[in-house]
Amino acid sequence: MKALLLTEYKRMSYTTVADPVCGPSDVLIQVKACGICGSDIHGYDGSTGRRIPPLVMGHEAAGVITGVGADVKHLSPGQRVTFDSTVFCGECVHCKRGDVNLCDNRQVLGVSCGDYRRHGAFAEFVTVPARIVHVLPDALGFNEAAMIEAVSVGVHAVRLTPCAPGDTAVVVGTGMIGLLTLQAAKIAGFAQVIAVDTEDARLDVACELGATHRFNAKTGGDLTEFVKSLTKGQGADAAFECVGLNATVLSAIHAVRKGGTVTLVGNLTPKTELPLQIVVTRQLRLQGSCASAGEIPRCIELLATKQIKVDKIISAVVPLEQGADWFAKLYAGAPGVMKVILAPQN
Repeated sequence: MKALLLTEYKRMSYTTVADPVCGPSDVLIQVKACGICGSDIHGYDGSTGRRIPPLVMGHEAAGVITGVGADVKHLSPGQRVTFDSTVFCGECVHCKRGDVNLCDNRQVLGVSCGDYRRHGAFAEFVTVPARIVHVLPDALGFNEAAMIEAVSVGVHAVRLTPCAPGDTAVVVGTGMIGLLTLQAAKIAGFAQVIAVDTEDARLDVACELGATHRFNAKTGGDLTEFVKSLTKGQGADAAFECVGLNATVLSAIHAVRKGGTVTLVGNLTPKTELPLQIVVTRQLRLQGSCASAGEIPRCIELLATKQIKVDKIISAVVPLEQGADWFAKLYAGAPGVMKVILAPQN
């Protein structure tokens, strides 16, 4: 089959690779759409250590079942499906608690980190365990469905975060995950959602997608004071940090009220500064949010009913064979481009 292969860092090849083997508990899927994730771009140059070549990347995908393993009884060829990016075992203590994203034996599609190599969906076909597969409604197109994994990241982060009627949330960073998180926050009941970014174009989209207020961190002055002006001097009840840089994490911490919650979603850098006295004396709750844990069915519903919109987030849909060029463009910081979907021509 044809696939987009990371042959060495910063070099990708549209080439022929071995067909995937469908095990007894697996499903063989003909890929119709697969999104380029920010983590793929960071893996492209080797900076994360989690995309060791040679590797077929890609974990945000949708397609059609073309084969099922002998032990698979609830799925059949011809069904339109998507799947989780996390391959969980279902047997460890975390899986049994429902925290499948924390599985002790967790693998991620399209990742090679030394401990394992799991080829992903930048290919004509991919095999995945049947337990991570979800059937799509006919009304949901493949390009939209390829966004479900990303939507689940935002929905999971919001689900972890306390929300009471009238609460205010700050979303720091309005890239793809930030835009999906702010939509999930509105659905969850946050009355005010303040979008924070350094690019006005992204803030424009944030407002179109439901942000009640916007703040340009480069030109707007003091974020903390701006948030206080909207919350009777108290600060936000919650902040979602969707970047993962020192400055943005600090902004999120300073933006919340005493007793507020900061949910950390972005992780561009492995370490950031922690203002310990502020966190302790203001009794802040800091929590990480990793991937998703059972939210995909809910995300399918939210997309199918247009409660979460992704049309303004998808920048381009292009053939898989053009993938190498688009990786180079995205790595170079192509202006105005947020999400690129690669579509195998099968």
